[in-house]
Amino acid sequence: MRAIRLREMLHTIEREARFTAPMTGRLAFNPRVMEAIEQVPRDAFVPVELLDQAFDNGPLPIGQGQTISQPYIVALMTDLLDPQPTQTILEIGTGSGYQAAILSQLVQQVYSLEIIPSLAARAAELLSRLGYDNIEVRTGDGHSGWIEHAPYDGIIITAAATHLPQALLDQLKPGGRLIIPVGMPYMSQELLLVEKDLAGKLHTRDILGVAFVPMTGGANERKSNH
Repeated sequence: MRAIRLREMLHTIEREARFTAPMTGRLAFNPRVMEAIEQVPRDAFVPVELLDQAFDNGPLPIGQGQTISQPYIVALMTDLLDPQPTQTILEIGTGSGYQAAILSQLVQQVYSLEIIPSLAARAAELLSRLGYDNIEVRTGDGHSGWIEHAPYDGIIITAAATHLPQALLDQLKPGGRLIIPVGMPYMSQELLLVEKDLAGKLHTRDILGVAFVPMTGGANERKSNH
């Protein structure tokens, strides 16, 4: 039964990719991305009481007002990041650890920040128990990034910010990509792809409308002009 549900989830992602291609420019996702999604046990990252919904194409609550994103959005954001085997990626918003686990299959190292200590601890324990040994989780405010390991080849933010945090833009390597949902909490949000060219100039593209839980913290963060 699990194999059937997993196959249905993969087919749904492929169908959604075709449907949203006019907006995303992606008729299909990279086979490496789809293989990583197939390999990572999504059902290990959802609460026990929601196991029957683990492979549904929708977000699920994981406690503390947070969610695990729907499979299609995870696939889309991962594909937009264009992860490569030698890269180091920063994730903002560890949540359940699901997105980090998928990235770990595609890059050399993942650093993941989670502002809620209990979620960070739970995700770190689960990822370690499942054998994902190239992920480091830390409790911290994502608006500030993780300067010790910067610059990053890619940065992925899995909660909606009201603006582009300057610290994250600064920690992105020239030639790198940043994926972030931007908008007001519980209102219209847009998934943005930010590319920093080799000269350090930023190029931003709207991908499609999304709905994410709000990114918290950053009370003293000044809004970026980019």
